[in-house]
Amino acid sequence: MILINQHVASLATKGQRADKRSPEEYRKIEVENNPLEKPEGCAQVRIGETLVLAGVKMDLGTPFSDRPDEGVLMVNAELSPIASPDFEYGPPSEESIELARVVDRGIRESHSIDLKKLCIEKGEKVWMVNVDIHIMNHGGNMIDAAGIAAIAALHNARMPELKDGQVNWDKKTSKKLPMQARPVPVSFVKIEGSLFMDPTLEEEQNMGARLTVTTKDDGNIVSIQKGGSEALTFDEIKKGFQLASKKSGEIRKLIK
Repeated sequence: MILINQHVASLATKGQRADKRSPEEYRKIEVENNPLEKPEGCAQVRIGETLVLAGVKMDLGTPFSDRPDEGVLMVNAELSPIASPDFEYGPPSEESIELARVVDRGIRESHSIDLKKLCIEKGEKVWMVNVDIHIMNHGGNMIDAAGIAAIAALHNARMPELKDGQVNWDKKTSKKLPMQARPVPVSFVKIEGSLFMDPTLEEEQNMGARLTVTTKDDGNIVSIQKGGSEALTFDEIKKGFQLASKKSGEIRKLIK
């Protein structure tokens, strides 16, 4: 592990943080519902200096051959240079691919959307649900911000009008997506042997390992993601599971 900020590392050895938070304390979370009118659903989430916008667009398409009676979910993430000088234009980076996959897995494995209810004609026509995540400013913990924004946007979404097999995107109906759960990711980083919830950018730059735990409404785990080069002990993983289950319940109350 290469320590970029010795001050952060020195504080971590004492279980302390540069912003004075406790290791298990989250920054303030702000959720703004439908800041944009064009998408079927939209949400903006701010966690400290991190700002993420998620939008939901819907279209008609052909289902996958092995799931002919289910709609299709797709999650994409864009890391714009506007958000960080470390991001570049061009093909999706490993970081953006991982971000999209972690968010996608949480939504998919929690069965947040009843995809069978998005089937219009079995094997022929279904609703396609596209979730686009845009990182507006990177101040650490993009995964949690993106996951919260994505599920909030899905819960906000209203289906466009479908008439005579044609979609009228200019007219939204009162019908909501068939949502069944609110998966919430909670991330930790390990620095100098200590776990810190909701890491800042500086803490991520000094981390040896990262753990993201996504739980659904009943507190059960639906997905986990490990990052970084260092190992996590059984006790550290167990602690992460317990803290994530508790904290996600608090965060979930922000998702209307």
